[in-house]
Amino acid sequence: MTGPQLFVDAWDPSYGASFEATPGGPVAPSSTQVDTDVELPAVDWRAIDPRPGVTAPDVVLLVDGVRRIDASVWTAEEDGASYPGIAASYAAGVVRCDLERGAAELAGARVGRGLFTASPSAQEVTCGQVRYPVHRVGGTGELSKLPAAVQAPLTALEVAVSDAARTDGDLLVVDGPLRARRQLPRTLGYIKTQHSQYLDARLTTVVTGLGSGQRSPVFRLGTAWGGWSWYLRLPVAVGAPWAGIVRLECSPDLEPQDAITLADLSLVTLPRFASSPYKDPRAPQNLVPIAGLERRLRGMLGDARLLHRALTMASRSGGTR
Repeated sequence: MTGPQLFVDAWDPSYGASFEATPGGPVAPSSTQVDTDVELPAVDWRAIDPRPGVTAPDVVLLVDGVRRIDASVWTAEEDGASYPGIAASYAAGVVRCDLERGAAELAGARVGRGLFTASPSAQEVTCGQVRYPVHRVGGTGELSKLPAAVQAPLTALEVAVSDAARTDGDLLVVDGPLRARRQLPRTLGYIKTQHSQYLDARLTTVVTGLGSGQRSPVFRLGTAWGGWSWYLRLPVAVGAPWAGIVRLECSPDLEPQDAITLADLSLVTLPRFASSPYKDPRAPQNLVPIAGLERRLRGMLGDARLLHRALTMASRSGGTR
Protein backbone atom coordinates (compact mmCIF):
# COMPACT_ATOMS: atom_id res chain seq x y z
CA MET A 1 0.00 0.00 0.00
CA THR A 2 1.41 3.36 -1.05
CA GLY A 3 1.18 6.16 1.51
CA PRO A 4 0.67 9.87 0.86
CA GLN A 5 3.55 11.86 -0.59
CA LEU A 6 5.49 13.80 2.03
CA PHE A 7 6.80 17.33 1.54
CA VAL A 8 9.03 19.31 3.87
CA ASP A 9 8.03 22.97 4.10
CA ALA A 10 10.94 25.22 3.12
CA TRP A 11 10.18 27.58 5.98
CA ASP A 12 12.12 27.44 9.23
CA PRO A 13 9.74 25.71 11.72
CA SER A 14 10.17 28.60 14.19
CA TYR A 15 8.11 30.75 11.79
CA GLY A 16 5.23 28.27 11.54
CA ALA A 17 4.27 26.95 8.12
CA SER A 18 3.55 28.65 4.80
CA PHE A 19 0.13 26.95 4.81
CA GLU A 20 -1.60 26.42 8.12
CA ALA A 21 -4.72 24.31 7.76
CA THR A 22 -7.71 24.50 10.07
CA PRO A 23 -8.46 21.49 12.33
CA GLY A 24 -10.83 20.22 9.63
CA GLY A 25 -7.97 19.86 7.18
CA PRO A 26 -6.86 21.75 4.09
CA VAL A 27 -10.04 20.94 2.17
CA ALA A 28 -12.44 21.89 4.99
CA PRO A 29 -14.96 24.39 3.58
CA SER A 30 -14.83 27.93 4.94
CA SER A 31 -17.95 29.66 6.25
CA THR A 32 -16.94 32.79 4.34
CA GLN A 33 -19.14 33.60 1.35
CA VAL A 34 -17.05 33.60 -1.82
CA ASP A 35 -17.98 34.85 -5.30
CA THR A 36 -15.70 33.00 -7.71
CA ASP A 37 -17.34 34.21 -10.94
CA VAL A 38 -15.69 37.64 -10.93
CA GLU A 39 -13.00 37.34 -13.61
CA LEU A 40 -13.87 33.94 -15.02
CA PRO A 41 -16.85 31.65 -14.44
CA ALA A 42 -15.93 29.04 -11.84
CA VAL A 43 -16.29 26.29 -14.45
CA ASP A 44 -13.60 27.98 -16.55
CA TRP A 45 -11.07 28.66 -13.79
CA ARG A 46 -7.47 28.25 -14.94
CA ALA A 47 -4.00 29.59 -14.25
CA ILE A 48 -3.44 33.08 -15.64
CA ASP A 49 -0.08 34.14 -17.10
CA PRO A 50 1.24 37.72 -17.31
CA ARG A 51 -0.76 39.57 -19.94
CA PRO A 52 1.09 41.10 -22.91
CA GLY A 53 1.69 44.81 -22.51
CA VAL A 54 1.37 44.88 -18.71
CA THR A 55 4.49 46.38 -17.13
CA ALA A 56 5.49 46.95 -13.53
CA PRO A 57 5.19 50.51 -12.16
CA ASP A 58 8.31 52.64 -11.92
CA VAL A 59 7.96 52.88 -8.12
CA VAL A 60 6.81 50.22 -5.66
CA LEU A 61 6.41 50.98 -1.96
CA LEU A 62 6.53 48.08 0.49
CA VAL A 63 5.23 48.68 3.99
CA ASP A 64 5.62 46.58 7.10
CA GLY A 65 5.45 46.88 10.84
CA VAL A 66 6.98 45.04 13.79
CA ARG A 67 5.98 44.86 17.44
CA ARG A 68 7.50 43.57 20.63
CA ILE A 69 6.36 43.17 24.21
CA ASP A 70 8.94 44.85 26.43
CA ALA A 71 7.35 43.80 29.72
CA SER A 72 4.21 42.36 31.28
CA VAL A 73 2.80 44.44 34.12
CA TRP A 74 0.04 44.39 36.71
CA THR A 75 -1.78 47.23 38.39
CA ALA A 76 -3.04 47.34 41.97
CA GLU A 77 -6.24 49.42 42.16
CA GLU A 78 -7.46 51.28 45.22
CA ASP A 79 -10.52 49.03 45.42
CA GLY A 80 -8.32 45.94 45.61
CA ALA A 81 -8.77 44.91 41.97
CA SER A 82 -5.81 44.13 39.72
CA TYR A 83 -5.43 44.43 35.96
CA PRO A 84 -2.77 42.95 33.66
CA GLY A 85 -1.01 45.06 31.09
CA ILE A 86 1.80 44.98 28.57
CA ALA A 87 4.39 47.61 27.76
CA ALA A 88 4.91 47.28 24.01
CA SER A 89 7.11 48.88 21.37
CA TYR A 90 6.16 48.92 17.70
CA ALA A 91 7.52 50.44 14.51
CA ALA A 92 6.39 50.88 10.92
CA GLY A 93 8.40 51.70 7.83
CA VAL A 94 8.24 51.90 4.06
CA VAL A 95 10.84 50.88 1.48
CA ARG A 96 10.79 52.77 -1.82
CA CYS A 97 11.84 50.55 -4.73
CA ASP A 98 12.71 52.49 -7.87
CA LEU A 99 12.48 49.76 -10.51
CA GLU A 100 13.67 52.09 -13.25
CA ARG A 101 16.95 52.76 -11.42
CA GLY A 102 17.13 49.36 -9.73
CA ALA A 103 17.50 50.99 -6.32
CA ALA A 104 15.74 50.60 -2.96
CA GLU A 105 15.86 52.96 0.02
CA LEU A 106 14.13 53.50 3.33
CA ALA A 107 11.53 56.20 2.65
CA GLY A 108 10.31 56.61 6.20
CA ALA A 109 10.01 54.87 9.57
CA ARG A 110 8.43 55.67 12.92
CA VAL A 111 8.46 54.10 16.37
CA GLY A 112 5.60 54.02 18.85
CA ARG A 113 5.23 52.64 22.35
CA GLY A 114 2.38 52.10 24.71
CA LEU A 115 1.07 50.64 27.95
CA PHE A 116 -1.92 48.48 27.01
CA THR A 117 -4.30 47.68 29.86
CA ALA A 118 -7.94 47.83 30.93
CA SER A 119 -6.95 49.46 34.21
CA PRO A 120 -9.02 52.63 34.75
CA SER A 121 -6.25 54.24 36.80
CA ALA A 122 -3.12 53.31 34.80
CA GLN A 123 -0.86 56.23 33.93
CA GLU A 124 1.86 56.86 31.37
CA VAL A 125 5.21 55.31 32.20
CA THR A 126 8.34 57.38 31.60
CA CYS A 127 11.78 55.76 31.41
CA GLY A 128 14.19 58.62 30.82
CA GLN A 129 13.50 59.77 27.26
CA VAL A 130 11.25 56.80 26.51
CA ARG A 131 7.50 57.15 27.08
CA TYR A 132 4.79 54.51 27.21
CA PRO A 133 1.45 56.34 26.84
CA VAL A 134 -1.62 54.50 28.11
CA HIS A 135 -3.76 52.69 25.52
CA ARG A 136 -6.92 51.75 27.39
CA VAL A 137 -8.47 48.51 26.12
CA GLY A 138 -12.08 47.49 26.53
CA GLY A 139 -13.55 44.51 28.34
CA THR A 140 -11.86 42.81 31.23
CA GLY A 141 -8.43 43.11 29.60
CA GLU A 142 -7.28 39.49 29.83
CA LEU A 143 -3.53 39.22 29.45
CA SER A 144 -3.82 36.80 26.52
CA LYS A 145 -5.82 39.35 24.50
CA LEU A 146 -3.62 42.38 25.11
CA PRO A 147 -1.03 41.70 22.35
CA ALA A 148 -3.80 42.00 19.75
CA ALA A 149 -4.55 45.51 21.00
CA VAL A 150 -1.20 46.68 19.62
CA GLN A 151 -2.41 46.06 16.05
CA ALA A 152 -4.61 49.18 15.79
CA PRO A 153 -1.94 51.78 16.66
CA LEU A 154 0.59 49.84 14.57
CA THR A 155 -1.76 49.95 11.56
CA ALA A 156 -2.28 53.69 12.10
CA LEU A 157 1.50 54.12 12.10
CA GLU A 158 1.78 52.14 8.85
CA VAL A 159 -0.87 54.36 7.23
CA ALA A 160 1.00 57.48 8.36
CA VAL A 161 4.36 56.41 6.91
CA SER A 162 2.63 55.25 3.72
CA ASP A 163 0.87 58.56 3.16
CA ALA A 164 4.13 60.46 3.61
CA ALA A 165 5.89 58.41 0.92
CA ARG A 166 3.23 58.23 -1.82
CA THR A 167 3.79 59.54 -5.35
CA ASP A 168 1.54 59.52 -8.41
CA GLY A 169 1.45 56.19 -10.21
CA ASP A 170 3.18 54.13 -7.53
CA LEU A 171 2.01 50.77 -6.17
CA LEU A 172 1.78 50.27 -2.41
CA VAL A 173 2.14 46.75 -0.99
CA VAL A 174 1.36 46.26 2.70
CA ASP A 175 2.57 43.15 4.49
CA GLY A 176 -0.58 41.38 5.72
CA PRO A 177 -4.31 41.99 5.24
CA LEU A 178 -5.45 45.48 4.32
CA ARG A 179 -7.66 45.92 7.41
CA ALA A 180 -7.99 49.68 8.08
CA ARG A 181 -5.85 50.50 5.03
CA ARG A 182 -8.55 49.66 2.48
CA GLN A 183 -9.02 53.35 1.63
CA LEU A 184 -5.44 53.76 0.38
CA PRO A 185 -5.26 54.05 -3.45
CA ARG A 186 -3.34 51.55 -5.61
CA THR A 187 -2.75 49.33 -2.59
CA LEU A 188 -2.38 45.56 -2.23
CA GLY A 189 -2.57 43.46 0.91
CA TYR A 190 0.09 40.74 0.81
CA ILE A 191 -0.71 37.60 2.84
CA LYS A 192 2.20 35.18 2.87
CA THR A 193 0.83 32.59 5.31
CA GLN A 194 -2.40 30.85 4.34
CA HIS A 195 -4.37 30.15 7.52
CA SER A 196 -7.74 29.60 5.80
CA GLN A 197 -8.89 27.96 2.61
CA TYR A 198 -11.69 29.84 0.89
CA LEU A 199 -12.19 27.81 -2.29
CA ASP A 200 -13.76 24.43 -2.88
CA ALA A 201 -11.61 21.41 -3.68
CA ARG A 202 -11.81 21.80 -7.46
CA LEU A 203 -10.81 25.48 -7.49
CA THR A 204 -8.14 24.81 -4.86
CA THR A 205 -6.60 22.38 -7.35
CA VAL A 206 -6.24 25.30 -9.77
CA VAL A 207 -4.39 27.26 -7.07
CA THR A 208 -2.04 24.46 -6.05
CA GLY A 209 -1.41 23.74 -9.73
CA LEU A 210 -0.16 27.25 -10.47
CA GLY A 211 3.29 27.48 -12.01
CA SER A 212 5.87 30.03 -10.90
CA GLY A 213 4.73 33.48 -12.03
CA GLN A 214 1.08 32.51 -12.52
CA ARG A 215 -2.01 33.63 -10.65
CA SER A 216 -5.55 32.48 -10.04
CA PRO A 217 -8.59 34.39 -11.29
CA VAL A 218 -9.87 37.17 -9.04
CA PHE A 219 -12.62 36.26 -6.57
CA ARG A 220 -14.50 38.18 -3.88
CA LEU A 221 -14.68 37.43 -0.17
CA GLY A 222 -18.11 38.47 1.05
CA THR A 223 -17.36 39.48 4.61
CA ALA A 224 -17.17 42.80 6.43
CA TRP A 225 -13.36 42.69 6.18
CA GLY A 226 -13.19 41.00 2.78
CA GLY A 227 -12.65 42.33 -0.72
CA TRP A 228 -11.23 41.31 -4.07
CA SER A 229 -8.61 38.59 -3.77
CA TRP A 230 -6.45 36.20 -5.80
CA TYR A 231 -3.57 33.74 -5.32
CA LEU A 232 -0.14 33.99 -6.92
CA ARG A 233 2.80 31.62 -6.98
CA LEU A 234 6.21 33.23 -6.61
CA PRO A 235 9.31 31.72 -8.24
CA VAL A 236 10.00 28.49 -6.37
CA ALA A 237 11.54 25.08 -6.98
CA VAL A 238 9.14 22.17 -7.33
CA GLY A 239 7.84 21.30 -3.88
CA ALA A 240 4.75 21.14 -1.68
CA PRO A 241 1.39 22.11 -3.24
CA TRP A 242 1.30 25.46 -1.39
CA ALA A 243 5.01 26.29 -1.75
CA GLY A 244 5.47 29.87 -2.87
CA ILE A 245 1.73 30.62 -2.83
CA VAL A 246 0.66 34.03 -1.53
CA ARG A 247 -2.77 35.64 -1.42
CA LEU A 248 -3.30 39.22 -2.53
CA GLU A 249 -6.24 41.46 -1.78
CA CYS A 250 -7.41 44.93 -2.72
CA SER A 251 -10.19 47.26 -1.65
CA PRO A 252 -13.78 46.01 -2.03
CA ASP A 253 -14.70 49.56 -3.09
CA LEU A 254 -12.97 49.07 -6.45
CA GLU A 255 -14.80 48.08 -9.60
CA PRO A 256 -14.16 44.45 -10.68
CA GLN A 257 -12.08 45.50 -13.69
CA ASP A 258 -9.90 47.71 -11.50
CA ALA A 259 -9.26 44.75 -9.20
CA ILE A 260 -8.32 42.59 -12.21
CA THR A 261 -5.94 45.32 -13.38
CA LEU A 262 -4.22 45.29 -9.98
CA ALA A 263 -4.03 41.48 -10.11
CA ASP A 264 -2.28 41.68 -13.48
CA LEU A 265 0.06 44.34 -12.09
CA SER A 266 0.94 42.17 -9.08
CA LEU A 267 1.91 39.31 -11.38
CA VAL A 268 4.57 41.34 -13.20
CA THR A 269 5.80 43.11 -10.05
CA LEU A 270 5.98 40.88 -6.98
CA PRO A 271 7.95 37.88 -8.34
CA ARG A 272 11.04 40.08 -8.79
CA PHE A 273 11.11 40.67 -5.01
CA ALA A 274 10.92 36.98 -4.03
CA SER A 275 13.55 35.83 -1.54
CA SER A 276 15.88 32.82 -1.80
CA PRO A 277 15.92 29.89 0.68
CA TYR A 278 19.63 30.26 1.42
CA LYS A 279 19.06 33.89 2.49
CA ASP A 280 15.65 33.79 4.19
CA PRO A 281 13.97 30.99 6.20
CA ARG A 282 10.57 32.13 4.88
CA ALA A 283 11.50 32.12 1.20
CA PRO A 284 10.17 32.93 -1.28
CA GLN A 285 7.14 34.57 0.39
CA ASN A 286 9.09 36.94 2.64
CA LEU A 287 9.97 39.56 0.03
CA VAL A 288 13.57 40.78 0.03
CA PRO A 289 12.77 44.46 0.75
CA ILE A 290 10.39 43.42 3.55
CA ALA A 291 13.03 41.23 5.18
CA GLY A 292 15.51 44.10 5.19
CA LEU A 293 12.88 46.50 6.51
CA GLU A 294 11.97 44.14 9.37
CA ARG A 295 15.61 44.01 10.48
CA ARG A 296 15.88 47.80 10.37
CA LEU A 297 12.66 48.31 12.32
CA ARG A 298 13.58 45.80 15.03
CA GLY A 299 16.81 47.68 15.54
CA MET A 300 14.84 50.90 15.98
CA LEU A 301 12.82 49.41 18.84
CA GLY A 302 15.86 49.58 21.11
CA ASP A 303 17.50 47.02 23.36
CA ALA A 304 14.77 44.88 24.92
CA ARG A 305 16.82 44.08 28.04
CA LEU A 306 17.61 47.73 28.72
CA LEU A 307 13.98 48.74 28.26
CA HIS A 308 12.79 45.95 30.56
CA ARG A 309 15.26 47.10 33.19
CA ALA A 310 14.20 50.73 32.76
CA LEU A 311 10.53 49.80 33.08
CA THR A 312 11.28 47.86 36.26
CA MET A 313 13.15 50.80 37.75
CA ALA A 314 10.43 53.25 36.71
CA SER A 315 7.75 51.14 38.40
CA ARG A 316 9.75 51.06 41.64
CA SER A 317 10.55 54.75 41.60
CA GLY A 318 7.09 55.91 40.63
CA GLY A 319 7.98 56.92 37.07
CA THR A 320 4.33 57.19 36.04
CA ARG A 321 1.98 60.09 35.58
